[in-house]
Amino acid sequence: MYNKINLDEINLTQEPPAAEPERQYYFMAKCRALVQSLSERLGRQATACTKTFGCQMNARDSEKLAGILELVGYEITEDEHADLVIYNTCTVRENANLKVYGRLGVLGNMKKKQPHKLIALCGCMMQEPTVVEKIRKSYRFVDLVFGTHNIYKFAELLANCLEGEGMIIDVWKDTDKIVENLPVERKYPFKSGVNIMFGCNNFCSYCIVPYVRGRERSREPREILREIERLAADGVVEVMLLGQNVNSYGKNLPEPMSFAQLLREAEKIDGIERIRFMTSHPKDLSDELIEVMASSKKICRHMHLPLQSGSSRILKIMNRRYTKEQYLALVEKLRRAIPDISLTTDIIVGFPGETEEDFEETLDVVRRARYDSAFTFIYSKRTGTPAAAMENQVPEAVVKERFDRLLTLVQDISKQMAERLTGQTLPVLVEEINSQDASLVTGRLSNNLLVHFPGGADLIGQIVDVRLLECKGFYYIGERY
Repeated sequence: MYNKINLDEINLTQEPPAAEPERQYYFMAKCRALVQSLSERLGRQATACTKTFGCQMNARDSEKLAGILELVGYEITEDEHADLVIYNTCTVRENANLKVYGRLGVLGNMKKKQPHKLIALCGCMMQEPTVVEKIRKSYRFVDLVFGTHNIYKFAELLANCLEGEGMIIDVWKDTDKIVENLPVERKYPFKSGVNIMFGCNNFCSYCIVPYVRGRERSREPREILREIERLAADGVVEVMLLGQNVNSYGKNLPEPMSFAQLLREAEKIDGIERIRFMTSHPKDLSDELIEVMASSKKICRHMHLPLQSGSSRILKIMNRRYTKEQYLALVEKLRRAIPDISLTTDIIVGFPGETEEDFEETLDVVRRARYDSAFTFIYSKRTGTPAAAMENQVPEAVVKERFDRLLTLVQDISKQMAERLTGQTLPVLVEEINSQDASLVTGRLSNNLLVHFPGGADLIGQIVDVRLLECKGFYYIGERY
């Protein structure tokens, strides 16, 4: 939901405004005229496809791209034979880059049969100079390359593309700008992500995010709360507040506000029933935030608290700025204050120099923290990060064996943790018709676990009480209470 501007009222004979976002609405009006002309030449409505790689931040960015595309006249499709294809890329792991290059080869062949086809690349991968240079030299058929800092300029860049200006590369090294209030096409009408901050200041030694997303920039709380109010008026019942490290929200504002204080204000908004957030850095998790969560009726009983390693020695080399003992103390504090909380995490296996003793420390934390689920990753060397140049890279066979042991332990504990809710009746936000059985609907508990139960499309977007009959390991079968 955004403050809608009537594109018909924009005079394209005048110079575009300098101020944002008004400037982008000018170019949306221009794009609409160009897309209409394209559709007339094709004898059908022009189509656009956006493919998203990576995290919730990327998914939210893609919703903004889709909102603009729809407003200017494209028919949105999942088919990559579309007249315009955008890859919103991730670069956290090396194989994410390789996947994009592989798909680009396929798109290049498609373009030979569709000369009018436009191909655009954006997102974190485009912030790497070596990537941009490779695209410039080896993928000359790509029409548009832009990064994470100027995604708000998409309409302006698209207008230039539609006018046939050749390959356009517009990647910024950094920015202090935050431009919101642009069209958004949400995947779900009843829930939405809300960006509260951008960038990261942590510089973990294995992570490329600060280099591609820039330094931390917090949005003004008034702007965030107004956006949530508009979403609530548009039928949204659940919001997810997004940032690379939400726990450090507000530190760089002219009038600092803590993340816990922002949550207190968001809770007051009528119509919003559930509030989630992603992601929390353990070093910044405050007692104030735990207290707000414990007393809240709206904040979901779920905390994603990345561990990365259970070894204090490895954590120091990772530049995580907490120890194993400090992390476990946080877990204990959370469970004491919020007994029904669901804890999830991220764990890296095979970080440079990781010994068997270090790995056993990680297994010890998993046993003691008892996660509801964990995203487990084999360490991926990212060029440009300090860890990539470290010695003592762990042999692949050793990493694979450790990874399998970790995965077995995580899955066993996750199943035990899920089973504790069997027989309880809990509220479920219904999200969709079940993809395997049309007689069932699928929804999520406050703790983010999936539930399948009998129901129809009329329940989608509603929060209903469901009795959890049977745990299937990572989801429940239930019945309407």
